[in-house]
Amino acid sequence: MAEYLIPLTILTHLILSPYTKVEESFSIQAAHDILVYGTPTSDVSARLKKNYDHLTFSGAVPRSFIGPLLLAGVAQGPIAFLGFQHAQLIVRAVLGMFNAACLVFFARSVRKAFGDWAGDWFVMLICTQFHVMYYASRTLPNMFAFGLTTLAFSFLLPHPDPKLAPGRQRVAISLFAFSAVVFRAEIAVLLASTGLYLLLTGKSTLRNLVVSVIVSSAVALLVSVPIDCYFWQKPLWPELWGFIFNVVQGSSSEWGVSPWHYYFTSAIPRIILNPLALVLLIPTPLYSPATSRAARSLLVPSLLFVAIYSLQPHKEARFIFYVSPPLTAAAALGASTLSMRASKSPTARLLTLVLMLSVLASAAASAAMLLLSSLNYPGGDALSYIQTEVLPSELSAPGAIGIIAVHADVLACMTGVTLFGTNPHGHPKGARVSNVRVQFDKTEHSAELENPRFWSQFEYLLHDTGDKIPPGRWDTLAVVEGLNGIEILRPNDREEHKLRTEEKFGGEVVGKGKEVGLAREFVRRLTGGWWVGPRMVPRIQILKRMREGIKPTGNLAA
Repeated sequence: MAEYLIPLTILTHLILSPYTKVEESFSIQAAHDILVYGTPTSDVSARLKKNYDHLTFSGAVPRSFIGPLLLAGVAQGPIAFLGFQHAQLIVRAVLGMFNAACLVFFARSVRKAFGDWAGDWFVMLICTQFHVMYYASRTLPNMFAFGLTTLAFSFLLPHPDPKLAPGRQRVAISLFAFSAVVFRAEIAVLLASTGLYLLLTGKSTLRNLVVSVIVSSAVALLVSVPIDCYFWQKPLWPELWGFIFNVVQGSSSEWGVSPWHYYFTSAIPRIILNPLALVLLIPTPLYSPATSRAARSLLVPSLLFVAIYSLQPHKEARFIFYVSPPLTAAAALGASTLSMRASKSPTARLLTLVLMLSVLASAAASAAMLLLSSLNYPGGDALSYIQTEVLPSELSAPGAIGIIAVHADVLACMTGVTLFGTNPHGHPKGARVSNVRVQFDKTEHSAELENPRFWSQFEYLLHDTGDKIPPGRWDTLAVVEGLNGIEILRPNDREEHKLRTEEKFGGEVVGKGKEVGLAREFVRRLTGGWWVGPRMVPRIQILKRMREGIKPTGNLAA
């Protein structure tokens, strides 16, 4: 029953941080377009170009539609039942529950392989990790692949029936290969490191590995390439394109370069989170004759993958999320060893107590990271304010007719504005459900943005506070704040940033910034003026065009 903490934890992260960022945009927008517009069978190119977001905002490299297509297909029923206004949450929940199911399967495989103690410790350690739980429902190609690689690792764990080992290995290798071909090319490195370990330890043969890779890769190509060619309207294997762009051309370095040791010294400690897992739990089973072979099978392929992938200059923690389950399983094996010794050894008993405290500390740290991370989506907060507080009065105004145009700038689109948010009722483009139609615009081309006539069409703007106000007379309705580190306020300190926000921008602070402000005031009353918590700064202004004879509610910008 402990395994059910995994889906519960993932859902908690989803609910508390429901918005998305730019890295997730392709798949979330694609899922929206599939749900709203379907898959046209006639005049395909023109209809896709007219309605689908990816042909206008294609991103640096094309991504596969397999993931969004599956999400939309599974989510369609729950969305019809619960309403399209919950569609984004449902789509993300489908992905999150898929990854949760794969982690539950892995946890149960750990339990079968190493015992109940190891299974329970795995659940506690994985649920108190922040990054995997937080990203499990995020529509990144990495997280589509994560569930498949987790299943693959599950099939490589020891099984009570040794006769099943060859078949389970073939399934594991096939899952690695399918993930690499369809979702993330770097998994080919994980496939290679795992296959090499199986060969060197005599657990598999070269023929079995090659056959599994060829068959699975062929199936993946036959399934995915026609679908992606259809949606992109050109011959395309997305992951090959991505490999050429990122590795062959080295273009990924444009997004930053990290030192070779980054994954080992920064990413893995942050992913695993519990410091005892790295310094105590993982080494423990390596030095025990009863568990050393099992520990090596979990650690060597994963760490070899990380070492090889460290040669790639551009590094992000999400690129190696796949090794979290096996590394955590090795830590759980160590924790199980200590726990079983606790009744016989005072030292083991003390270490087990310390370990329990470290799990609680990791849970507290993960919760704090979740709350802080939820403050990083000012675009989502701004869009929510427009949809719930501003547009309803416009749509219900007597005699209202025409189009209400809203422009969302780059920052807003990067931090939470999605098609699900701008189209909460699931209406196709151009659909008129009343006398007033709301139209959102995401234009980002500088030539158009510099033209004063371009801005004359909009009634509302979601505008970066760091940018110059566009031409025209605009009234600041509200300001959305975002996270900018941690602040410490003493009893005599004034909340200067709040005063500066009100003086510079006008309009009320809304969204998460308002919630943090209320929490800050409450805590300071209880503590005599002390506050240690998130520092919020203005990120997005919600501007309304001023008409002649209308009195502004906030600061007037021209």
